[in-house]
Amino acid sequence: MAANRESVRVVGISGSLRLESCTRMATEAALRGAQKMGAEIQLIDLKEYDLIFCDGKEDESRYPKDVFRLREEVAGAQGIVLGTPEYHGSFSGVLKNALDLMGFDEFEGKMIGLVGVSGGMMGATSALNSLREIGRSLHTWVIPEQASISKAWNAFNEDGTMKEAELEKRVENVGCQVARYASLHSSKMAEEFLKLWERAPENPGAKG
Repeated sequence: MAANRESVRVVGISGSLRLESCTRMATEAALRGAQKMGAEIQLIDLKEYDLIFCDGKEDESRYPKDVFRLREEVAGAQGIVLGTPEYHGSFSGVLKNALDLMGFDEFEGKMIGLVGVSGGMMGATSALNSLREIGRSLHTWVIPEQASISKAWNAFNEDGTMKEAELEKRVENVGCQVARYASLHSSKMAEEFLKLWERAPENPGAKG
């Protein structure tokens, strides 16, 4: 059910360059959750962007146009989903470079949701923890809930949906929460926002 609040815009950044990317499918699933809450959504697939390696130079006159396109699209959103594969215990280099090409102008004060995929059984927890620290450094609100998908190569159907309904629900809920909190934050409903923020989602791993 869509939220009865002013519409917000949520972008999902897929930090993988694979043609048949599980990261992309996971990011899309989170965006579907945001859309169910009434948000306008956009997938930013980094393999479709011509980005330069961040060199820290002040002169950006020779930067590819896609650098400024990326910045503009992210700056125009109230909520952001970051999707990444886990490589060697951390998130992808392509996502790190994209983040390095942006900064406070694009991220500060915004709601961030995290989803990660891994080919192994341990999931992408280490990668997501690293992204959570980056979110804090950029002065964002990283939602407490996150989604880690293990054995991602066997988690999706051909149409991009997930084989396990409960897992898909958990990933979609990341997008739901990003859209929900972004809406509350942007609509200046401060009291309701703070109450919801302090009531963190139940941790399913705490049972038993």
